[in-house]
Amino acid sequence: MITTETELKHASYDPVFKNGLEDEVNKYKDGTLRSLKFNVVFKPAIISFVALIFSFFLDLSYVPILGNISVSLGKALFPTWQPAVEEIVPYSFWWLPVIVYVLFVLLAYLAFNKLKTEIMRSPATETIDRIIASYTSVIDGVSTALPLIGAALLLISIKLGEEIFLGLSVPFEIKALIILAVGKLFEPVLDQLGVEFQNVVNHVKDIRDKYFSRIQIENSRNLIKQISGQSYSKLPEISQKDMQVYRDLLEETTRYSEAIAKNFTSIFTVLEKIRSIETLTSDKISELNKLAESLSQASIHLGDEKTLAGLKHLENIVVRK
Repeated sequence: MITTETELKHASYDPVFKNGLEDEVNKYKDGTLRSLKFNVVFKPAIISFVALIFSFFLDLSYVPILGNISVSLGKALFPTWQPAVEEIVPYSFWWLPVIVYVLFVLLAYLAFNKLKTEIMRSPATETIDRIIASYTSVIDGVSTALPLIGAALLLISIKLGEEIFLGLSVPFEIKALIILAVGKLFEPVLDQLGVEFQNVVNHVKDIRDKYFSRIQIENSRNLIKQISGQSYSKLPEISQKDMQVYRDLLEETTRYSEAIAKNFTSIFTVLEKIRSIETLTSDKISELNKLAESLSQASIHLGDEKTLAGLKHLENIVVRK
């Protein structure tokens, strides 16, 4: 008995086959996700960390270990420069970029764990894009909101006086702008996480494709073996007469197709001419209807045997002349 193609197709979805595939996929996911560590973000995080270190040198107030770094840099660049006597001591915000950067790292770690959980459950590109986009929007929102808050403080402090303006608003706005730069430079960290987990998803997809391809090849081989084992004498024979009938049908179909194509071309030409008419009044529509009825009547009469005989006789008279 020959196994049908449907039966072979259903064999690919047999629980035994499916369990084998799922075991192979789960084994790969478990091993790969276990070996995937959070330290993959260290390399893309270097540039944002450098920006964080650079923020300590852009400060109007005292910074631990570095001291009053802005004055020190000014004296190093311009040896003859003497700082003005400070009547207003700026508030120190050196710690603000550090806290925000720790928050960014924490968000990246949460995204990493969320991706591991979701990919282990159901590996899909859409899941990765959704998680990365959500955490990226949070980081971008924090880094963008602080400069806007600082701008609002600047406007308010203009009314409150010079001490609030120079002592609080300006130092805060400087650090807020640095945080904006750090946040933008931190986004490649989340992009790297997306790339790492996308590689896992792609490999799982390759495993599934190869698995089903292997099953299909095995089914095809089994089908060929079963067909080759049958007696060729049982196959139906095609006679010369059947071949001739088949050929005639093909030729007749070709003629019909050509006729249909010509009819469609003619109809298209008529429609184009009608479309070119600027104003299509009711009188013209009526004339078109009469023309259509005349063509219908003519086609009916052309199919009449007497009409055809008369036309043939007329043709003979013309030829004689």
